[in-house]
Amino acid sequence: MEQADEQRAQHGFALQGTVWMTVGDENFGGPGRIALLAKIAETGSISQAAKAIKMSYKAAWDAIDAMNNLAGEALVQRLAGGKGGGGTRLTPRGEQLVKNFKAVEQVHRDFVQQLNRQAAGIADDLALIGRLNIKTSARNQFFGTVCRVVKGAVNDEIELDIAGGQRLVAIVTRESTETLGLDIGRQAFALIKSSSVILVTDAEGARFSARNRLQGTISRLTPGAVNTEVVLDLPGDGTVAAVITNDSAAALGLAEGQQAMAMFKASSVIVGVPG
Repeated sequence: MEQADEQRAQHGFALQGTVWMTVGDENFGGPGRIALLAKIAETGSISQAAKAIKMSYKAAWDAIDAMNNLAGEALVQRLAGGKGGGGTRLTPRGEQLVKNFKAVEQVHRDFVQQLNRQAAGIADDLALIGRLNIKTSARNQFFGTVCRVVKGAVNDEIELDIAGGQRLVAIVTRESTETLGLDIGRQAFALIKSSSVILVTDAEGARFSARNRLQGTISRLTPGAVNTEVVLDLPGDGTVAAVITNDSAAALGLAEGQQAMAMFKASSVIVGVPG
């Protein structure tokens, strides 16, 4: 449990919450006002209680008046001056409210702590949900981490580590690199249109200018009137889709289960970052 808590602390993700009370639609109070009542009980003085919780004397009385009105009975009462001088104390109803609120707060803290113990992986899932909400016309979407940045006079070369131990290369403007904060370690996604992907089934001895080459297995062929969509399964459970002409699909003799390579230029890759 301590190790899980430490890991969540390193990632900066934790669930938190605060208890507030309402009467109808009116805000009765939360920890601040209850702390004021508790300090009044402790010090017997509104001015000292207000000073202890860093609240002005006027704000303290305004809070007390509001709570008295919403409760329908006095929670705080003044004591007449005498040998020991005057003062302020909580009524039995005020004392009961402070006691019960602290009990509710403890139950709430226990509940939040239990949620935190069960929250391992929630931060990653929230990030994933955000990525799933991305809407784009690009058929191919890859998520990864910037592992290399090569600065140029006008354009920069960005490399992303993606699932399956593979890498993608993109060419973006220097302005885009700075605007998107594409530093090493930055999470980013790459978009590639399926029409920009070239399929190769026999690359032995051949040389290509395309920087991106993803080796995979054809898992799906969807012929259309003119074009065929070809989907390759990649290492790491990823996929890449290409749209080629029916003539090209026939010439290559494409079939499910066949090995193929998907290639596309670095200039065909659009890079974005999570919002």
